[in-house]
Amino acid sequence: MSPTLPDPRNAQIFVHVGGELLPRDQAKVSVFDSSVQGGDAVWEGLRVYNGRIFQLDAHLDRMVDSAKSMAFSEIPSRQTIKTAIFETLRANGMRDGAHIRLTLTRGKKITSGMNPQLNQYGPCLIVLAEWKPPVYDQDGIRLITAAIRRNPPQCVDSKIHHNNLINNILAKIEANLAGVDDAVMLDIYGFVSETNATNIFIVKRGQLLTPHADSCLPGITRRVVMQLAQANAIPLQERNISISELYSADEMFTTGTMGELAPVLAVDGRTIGDGGAGPLTRQLQQLYQERTAHEGEVLPF
Repeated sequence: MSPTLPDPRNAQIFVHVGGELLPRDQAKVSVFDSSVQGGDAVWEGLRVYNGRIFQLDAHLDRMVDSAKSMAFSEIPSRQTIKTAIFETLRANGMRDGAHIRLTLTRGKKITSGMNPQLNQYGPCLIVLAEWKPPVYDQDGIRLITAAIRRNPPQCVDSKIHHNNLINNILAKIEANLAGVDDAVMLDIYGFVSETNATNIFIVKRGQLLTPHADSCLPGITRRVVMQLAQANAIPLQERNISISELYSADEMFTTGTMGELAPVLAVDGRTIGDGGAGPLTRQLQQLYQERTAHEGEVLPF
């Protein structure tokens, strides 16, 4: 096999792993690392716009909260994490158009096993920055409903941004087999939760609706969109949403750092609205672009 990278520039990137900046082909973790042993890690996705990292502190807040929920015995300081991010971006010459996958694993174990008491080397921080535009077509995507249900809080709390993503991956496999972009995941009661990778908003009669963040991650892009709605007098409600309400929505879009705001054109073969990006979706896309262009932690280089 000779894989083709989405952006050839990423063949020469440097990755921050366990305190070292390493070339891509040398950037590895131990087979004893907890992320390999059981997906025992937490992560964040960030974007770099115009020399700024958007919502950096909000992402670090969530990473620390997730690590605390997972009972990590050690968590690097915020300044340590920021320094590693800045060093990685500087080494790669990235000031715009980049996406960062920030991962904190529980670290290496003294022997294989799931017991966290075997993790005696301290955590491992990974900063993977790539040249990467929004992953979805900003003119629209198509979805199906997955048979796989989203985890409820009594199983695995989705507010923990952990690396054990089998639930989401199984739903994404369904989307791949159906030839669409992603899959809508329902909660165990049959209400809409999120997609396998993003939060969901719909528009009905001028009102913006989004599911309660009970069985889904309360995303940071989701929060920004809710703030934009409030600031621009757009009616907004969080409530249970059924799948039939997606089918009959006037507009629908997904939100996430990786894909920003992506209009949804169809779900399960049902055309959403008039089959294109609706006016409220376009308005919020523009407001979001304006905010990302001027807000964020300024890079020190």
